[in-house]
Amino acid sequence: MQQQYEGYKDLADYLKSASELLNLEQKSQLHQDIITICNHLVNPSFRIAVFGPFNHGKSTLLNAMLGNRTLPIDLIPTTGASITVKYGSDVLTRIMLVDGTEISRSGTEVLQQFAILDGNRQMRKDVASVEVFCPYPFLETGVEFLDLPGTNDRDEQDNLVREQLLSADLVIQLLDARKLMTLGERENLRDWLLDRGIKTVIFVANFLNLLEPDEQKQVQNRLLFVAESFRAELPPGFSNLYRVDALPALRARLKGDVAAANSSGLAAFETALQNIVGILQSNRGNVRLPRVQAIASQIQLSLKAKIDPIALEIKSFDEKQNSKIEIKQKAANLIYKGFTTSVGELHDWLELPKLLTKYQADAAVALAENKFKDWQTNILKKDLNQLQLAAVKWLYQAYEFFQEERPQDLLIPFPSEPQVILPPKPNNSDDLSEPGSIAVGGGIGWLLGGPVGAAVVGSISYLLNKNIQKQDEQLAKESYHQEVAKLCITAIEDYFSSFSSQGLSIVTEYERQAEKVICFEFSQEPVEISNKRESLQQLQNGFNRLLQELEKVKILSNHQPYKEIPKYTNTNKKYSPQPERVRISPEKDPVIKQQQENTVKNSGKRVESVSPSPKASPPPRKEEVEAKFRDWELNEEIARMKAEMRMPGSQTSKQQNSTQSKKAPTQPKSQTEKDKITRAYGILGLQAYASQAEVKQAYRTLVKKWHPDLFVNQPQLLKQAQEKMHLVNEAYTILSDK
Repeated sequence: MQQQYEGYKDLADYLKSASELLNLEQKSQLHQDIITICNHLVNPSFRIAVFGPFNHGKSTLLNAMLGNRTLPIDLIPTTGASITVKYGSDVLTRIMLVDGTEISRSGTEVLQQFAILDGNRQMRKDVASVEVFCPYPFLETGVEFLDLPGTNDRDEQDNLVREQLLSADLVIQLLDARKLMTLGERENLRDWLLDRGIKTVIFVANFLNLLEPDEQKQVQNRLLFVAESFRAELPPGFSNLYRVDALPALRARLKGDVAAANSSGLAAFETALQNIVGILQSNRGNVRLPRVQAIASQIQLSLKAKIDPIALEIKSFDEKQNSKIEIKQKAANLIYKGFTTSVGELHDWLELPKLLTKYQADAAVALAENKFKDWQTNILKKDLNQLQLAAVKWLYQAYEFFQEERPQDLLIPFPSEPQVILPPKPNNSDDLSEPGSIAVGGGIGWLLGGPVGAAVVGSISYLLNKNIQKQDEQLAKESYHQEVAKLCITAIEDYFSSFSSQGLSIVTEYERQAEKVICFEFSQEPVEISNKRESLQQLQNGFNRLLQELEKVKILSNHQPYKEIPKYTNTNKKYSPQPERVRISPEKDPVIKQQQENTVKNSGKRVESVSPSPKASPPPRKEEVEAKFRDWELNEEIARMKAEMRMPGSQTSKQQNSTQSKKAPTQPKSQTEKDKITRAYGILGLQAYASQAEVKQAYRTLVKKWHPDLFVNQPQLLKQAQEKMHLVNEAYTILSDK
């Protein structure tokens, strides 16, 4: 039994803890019920409450059972407080006042001062509890009687009675046979007892002796109907309906008239009561826990009413935050992808073999013609600026999106203009007739004047042509203009070597600095949300602990435990994408590999490692068109994500794409619009009303196939491609705007 009370003590503690989370007002009904049931759970005594409207003879019945006029009796509602009757060797009254004062008096006369209604029929406000001790043997078994104020008189008294009923293990509801089960009594039976899990109820009919014999039989039938309609949870074999004429029973007891006491129904009722209590006492958990279940259900519903709105608010906040973070992460990855691609192209462009392959011949000619400055400005600088801007624009995209560190401009300076120190001039003019002396582009003779300058320019082309140069390696003596041409070529190689080395170093540092730009810091969670998250965690923990404790005492619940809410862990963290940029290694690029092998092989003749540049630019390759289209796609997607970030309650792009794919297109209003849309689908090779995702994919495929840049050297196909792209663009516009 002691172990059982320890378990109930834990349950009471969890009920109190859960109620504290609700911040209930002290005078609220639920708060009062929780305090009452918690105190009752740990009370080892078995409490029997006598309950009914005023003037039904509750105190009279108790006095009859106790054998004296222990409790106040009068013709007006007298009991102004709940009076607990306990066992004591002598009659003693103990009154506790609200201020903590204890008043103990022998006998019960002091009840007239503290436990009855005043002249205005009001209860005293300063009385906390009233206890009466008397030597009644039945009480010695651990039983307590509770004499409650009459109901249906004042709201204050009704509230007290309603509260105290929860602390009763057995309720004796006294009925007046003269006005059996009024509407108020039926309502109290339902609201105060049944709905609160109080089902150990015994009905006792009083005043039946005041009725005529015929009336008594009729009332007796009605009493049986009332008793049978109330499914009391009493031990098997015991009735829940008894007749006791309270006042005659009291008089008989005071006189010691056993026969009169028996005829009043008192003896039969006492015997049944003692047997019922003896059985219920051994397993009072079955009596008390249904009341706990009713109270716990109210607590859980109240907790859920607080938990669910907060949980919904936090879930909505987390979804919006995660959506923004997902968009930012995707944007950061896309921007970084675009940046690494662009900076990779710049890096590859700055590789010395690539520079020499593309520019050495033209640069050497420009140097020989005294036009190097113009060539550097109009050709080299223009190409460099395009590559630099292509890389820098991604960092400005990142800055606009994330507002982290402002990017710096990427500036790669050019080395000093190459200088050539001429060897002494030859005295003969036979050098002009040697192979390679044909001028290319018309020399202006700035080095040697006249035809000699033109010969130097021609020799540059001659020396940079590998096939001719191999035939010329057998010449024992080089011509003067070939010697000068070699000096120009070497000067240009030194120029590009310095330019490449410095440029690659700057680009590498720029890549490192870009990490501070293409990143974002997870925003600090608002204090209001943090506080709500903490409050929600406390509420859910209290709810779950109460649920677990109810399960221990076999109280079933319709509620499921709450899962722990995720903590906001993104505070003060930065996201910075770090995918590895893949560059083509020399081992995998046969052109670069061959160039490097030539450089090593001809270390004494650096000129021979370079191939001549083509005279005319070839049409863009399919890969270049693919790269341009990919760049356009990245810009388009980042722009869309920016728009999403500005939209209230935006969802993740994945969710939006899914919705767009499944969403049926809006039907056009006119037949003309219908025809346009049908034709557009046909141009893109799609079935009618394909999804937007399918439209976009078809457009991509056709652009990559028919881009005019692919056919610049094929006039017939170029015209066809231009016409095809016009139709494709028109169709895509129609289907995107509908």
